[in-house]
Amino acid sequence: MVRTGVIGYGYWGPNLVRNYMENDSTELTYVCDLNPALLETVKKRYPSVKVTTNPDEVFNAEDVDAVSIATPVYTHFDLAMKALQAGKHVLVEKPMSDSSEHCEQMLEEADKRGLALMVDHTFPYTGAVKKIQELVKTGDLGDVQYFDSSRINLGLFQTDVNVLWDLAVHDLSIMEAVFDYHPISVSATGIAHVEGSPVNTAFMTLFFKESFIAHINVSWLAPVKVRQTLIGGTEKMVVYNDMEPEEKVRVYDKGITVNPSPENVYKMRVGYRAGDIWVPKLERKEALRELVAHFTDVIENGAEPLTSGISGARIVRMLEAATQSLEKQGECVSL
Repeated sequence: MVRTGVIGYGYWGPNLVRNYMENDSTELTYVCDLNPALLETVKKRYPSVKVTTNPDEVFNAEDVDAVSIATPVYTHFDLAMKALQAGKHVLVEKPMSDSSEHCEQMLEEADKRGLALMVDHTFPYTGAVKKIQELVKTGDLGDVQYFDSSRINLGLFQTDVNVLWDLAVHDLSIMEAVFDYHPISVSATGIAHVEGSPVNTAFMTLFFKESFIAHINVSWLAPVKVRQTLIGGTEKMVVYNDMEPEEKVRVYDKGITVNPSPENVYKMRVGYRAGDIWVPKLERKEALRELVAHFTDVIENGAEPLTSGISGARIVRMLEAATQSLEKQGECVSL
């Protein structure tokens, strides 16, 4: 049984609390938030759970083995380091921290103390992304050639991070889970339409040493909500539409054929192939429930973490590079 504490009961915290309460392998012992009114809600819903406005009380508690942090990004480093130094396993909300330097310090602390450090990237735990990962790993798509994602809506303007850190982080976590290779450079362009606010519309391109490219379009300023990803392979192609209630993933047996033979040098060398469309059956489980169960398995059994701190740190480095590129109007930044 893993005894847990949750720091932050604002937007995401209630979802963590609910899942810890419903998981048979965990016991939620503490909830911490600076807002006493929110803690009153916790006490009414979960009378057995202790509440506090002081995170140190959670870190010092003997009946807490692991801490989940669901607070603003700029607070992640201080809270996670205190938890690790107190000997607690840590699950921290995305993105892992506000700088790669902070991420490295967190990783060193966790490694030194033999503690689990994971990031709450939920998309890799969805049935849709698990199925896409399976298609890529088994070679059903052939050699993967591109990843093209749009994540746009008329959304909540953040004050502490730009739209890449808020939305593109999801697509980067999907790429981390699905593909075995990592970008070598990043280019990003964008604009802040509201004076004094972060960039709200951005386009991010990631370059790889492999014959592969990734593009991510994110915005808080779109009239419609779009959550769509295209993944192209030499054998098949995938459309992942997260707004679809049922058929989130479709696999298209479409592509091109190239004939470079000498006799065809003066003819069109590219042909087109069209076959069936397949809608695979997806696992229907709440992603956060799966993440909480996996976090517990990592702590109790030493399972290999899917959304590890190492992966979380790589994503933060990508976001840092993209932000640097934004400031240079799209100039490529090496990773």
